[in-house]
Amino acid sequence: MPIEYKRSILLLELSTFSVFIGRAWQHILWDAPYRELFWDASWMQGIVETLTPFTWEEYVTSPQVDMFIQGFNTVIGILYLLCAVASFFIKKIPQLKWLLWAGAASLVFLAFTYLKDHFFHTGQFFEYTLQFGSPLMLTAAVLKGKISDQLIYWMKIAVALTFACHGLYAIGYYPRPGYYTEMTMNILGLDNDSAVTLLKIAGILDFVVAAGIFFPEKYARIVLAYAICWGFLTAAARIVGNFFWQFPLDSLSQWVHEAVYRAPHFLIPLLLFFHFRKTVASHQPSSVK
Repeated sequence: MPIEYKRSILLLELSTFSVFIGRAWQHILWDAPYRELFWDASWMQGIVETLTPFTWEEYVTSPQVDMFIQGFNTVIGILYLLCAVASFFIKKIPQLKWLLWAGAASLVFLAFTYLKDHFFHTGQFFEYTLQFGSPLMLTAAVLKGKISDQLIYWMKIAVALTFACHGLYAIGYYPRPGYYTEMTMNILGLDNDSAVTLLKIAGILDFVVAAGIFFPEKYARIVLAYAICWGFLTAAARIVGNFFWQFPLDSLSQWVHEAVYRAPHFLIPLLLFFHFRKTVASHQPSSVK
């Protein structure tokens, strides 16, 4: 088995594992935005009052319903935990593809709930492309026994969507989350205006990554090198920017998983960087002795 394929599979396994273990942590120990859907009268009132004996007021104030939603969180968290383990065994047990596909479908649903929670800003959904795409990329690579050109193309699409949609928030096209600015100020010691300016520059560079990844590979590797660094830094910023020495364990418990499930944001660009290095090297003319 070629070393390049083994390395690519390892990076895909790590990417998939990181997404699922981070999301499992979130669902089992913290929360996910499913209440935004289940408690939305415009979406659920007709269904609830047609299919259950509850009135809408009884439904939204019912402790049993709240327990059901919390139980739903836990069940999804257990699914993600199983998927995290399965990501390292799919090579030996290809049937685990069904579990990973179920996990990917659940991640798509999770992305939809975030989309709804953020006023249906399209970029919010596609910012998660690398996360819900990682298990699909892993299963495709394992089942085909190679990293195909088609798979590389879809990886580039996923990277471009993730970075471009992140950039839409950074430049302020969508309302910029306050924690973007707060983390930047906390980590770098900047004032508000300087932090906003830096975020706008970072947003523009996100668009450069989204476009540059489709350039000829020797140029694409330059933007990928930046994407690897920026993807790692934005993941690590969740911990560094929200860590309080007075409450170290609480800080880690609340924020480590947010860094972990963002690992695909630098692991998939790293995979492409190595792949393009091999391709560029193969196109170099051989020296004549």
